[in-house]
Amino acid sequence: MFFELFKKKKTSTNEGTKDVITPVSNKRQNDRVAVRKGELGEYKIHIQLNQLPKEFRHLSDIMVPNRKSISGYSQIDHIVITPYGIFVIETKNYQGTIYGSKNRKEWSVNGKFKMMNPFMQNHGHIKALLSLVDGKFSDHFISIVSFTKRCTFKVDLEMRKISSKELIVYDVELSDFLHRKVSVLKLQNNTPLITEQEIESIFAIIQKANITDAELRETHNVAIQNNKEQKQNSNQSSHKCTTCNEPVSEKVAAFCLSNKKFQGKVYCFNHQKAI
Repeated sequence: MFFELFKKKKTSTNEGTKDVITPVSNKRQNDRVAVRKGELGEYKIHIQLNQLPKEFRHLSDIMVPNRKSISGYSQIDHIVITPYGIFVIETKNYQGTIYGSKNRKEWSVNGKFKMMNPFMQNHGHIKALLSLVDGKFSDHFISIVSFTKRCTFKVDLEMRKISSKELIVYDVELSDFLHRKVSVLKLQNNTPLITEQEIESIFAIIQKANITDAELRETHNVAIQNNKEQKQNSNQSSHKCTTCNEPVSEKVAAFCLSNKKFQGKVYCFNHQKAI
């Protein structure tokens, strides 16, 4: 009896009994932080897109049919339609050093975590859009991949040049690259490549094709996540040095594969010196 009274006295306050908060696991906390950072990154991009000239039209979070995709759909982060090009933008929420080159199927973060070459991913998005609009616009598509400023690029320098049709940028410089690219194309062409009517037509076609059904979107996300996990499980074997056949770390392999000097081959630290 005395023990029961002691328990009540300990857990009671003038404001009533307080709820007991169960600690959240580290994984759940990390997931929530990642989602929050992703939302902040998207917010920064939306601000920039909303400040584009009135003659530019943009759409966000578009999902359209794509027969060649694992899920049967392509989910596109952002599309900007301008008089001098159609920009298809893929956003990435990573932190660390990004290793990659234009022709590599896989890129990596910090040499450890693999991801699909985002430009190949965006190429699939562009193909899906081309199935909706007139083929005459095929040469006017420009692929942009945006990373947060929490990243450092170790990629082909060509992808940072404004002359390229495949641009890798930081989220905070997205609108600047858009303006610069349009300015260059404007200098190269005496008249707009896409008329005002065509811009409105393309915008309307994509908007109409956009799939908003929540169940279909969830099915797409699950299919993509399952495919990603399968690839991660199948890539457990380590890389080996081309010369001595000794295993090398993912970081060393990523460095070699992103360096043109090694011509797509992997070398251990000692044999890198001999190349």
